[in-house]
Amino acid sequence: MGSLQAMPRTLQEWAQAAPTPSFIYGTAWKEDRTEGLTRLAIRAGFRGIDTANQRKHYFEAGVGAALSDALRSGEVSRAELFLQSKFTFVGGQDQRLPYDRAAAIEEQVAQSFASSLEHLDTDYLDSYVLHGPSSRHGLQEQDLQAWRAMEALAQAGRVRWLGVSNVSPQQLAALYAGAKVPPKFVQNRCYARTGWDSAVRALCRTHGSVYQGFSLLTANRAELAGPVAGRIAQRVGRPIAQVVFRFCQIVGILPLTGTSQLEHMRLDLAASELELSAQEVSALETLSAK
Repeated sequence: MGSLQAMPRTLQEWAQAAPTPSFIYGTAWKEDRTEGLTRLAIRAGFRGIDTANQRKHYFEAGVGAALSDALRSGEVSRAELFLQSKFTFVGGQDQRLPYDRAAAIEEQVAQSFASSLEHLDTDYLDSYVLHGPSSRHGLQEQDLQAWRAMEALAQAGRVRWLGVSNVSPQQLAALYAGAKVPPKFVQNRCYARTGWDSAVRALCRTHGSVYQGFSLLTANRAELAGPVAGRIAQRVGRPIAQVVFRFCQIVGILPLTGTSQLEHMRLDLAASELELSAQEVSALETLSAK
């Protein structure tokens, strides 16, 4: 599917040459609908695709089947796509592990990465994400071992960028302090009640990382049902979902959506056309359910 033959002279140049999408299609929790919905998302115009080698919540091979079909048809080229997958520790997996449970962490990362390339029928990834630290508190030795193995993949030119997800401000600060290759992407469930994950986003700005937000609608139902979001949606004449996604793009959040409806996919992608005032952005940034 992909080729490293035309890779620029340095790894830095190769990374900089990659497309960074303004929107990402998330493929979690879709099971046997994964292939069809991923294909639909590409047809709608998505070029950023997020998955994980974690059969518990993702069907990565289904994503790969959709990508192969789109590439064979000539609808997209590999260079146009941003493919992101994840390494998940044993604690986040079910019995369908993509690696040897008894292997060292470094080997688990290598096995999982190789499996992802096979699933996605590509020879490189644009982003490879640590799918959450192994513990809720602090970084453990196995977290650093996994990151070192991911850094080796980046340094070998197998992946353009690294990322981390489901991370607290304290864990992210520790990763920045200990990483040789810092995370380019930080992906979290994003709650309006915490200022849209303001502490983690502040760290991202300081260190030059891109914040990816997921569950932007489902995690904020109460807040988005209030009068503030409703008034803004009424003024622009667009659905609240579009307003939220455009707000996120304005404040530097790269949004993920997992919608299963073609109409919603098109509406989500059209969010970039909206114009929100500075006052509206401020009102959304301080949104609460009260």
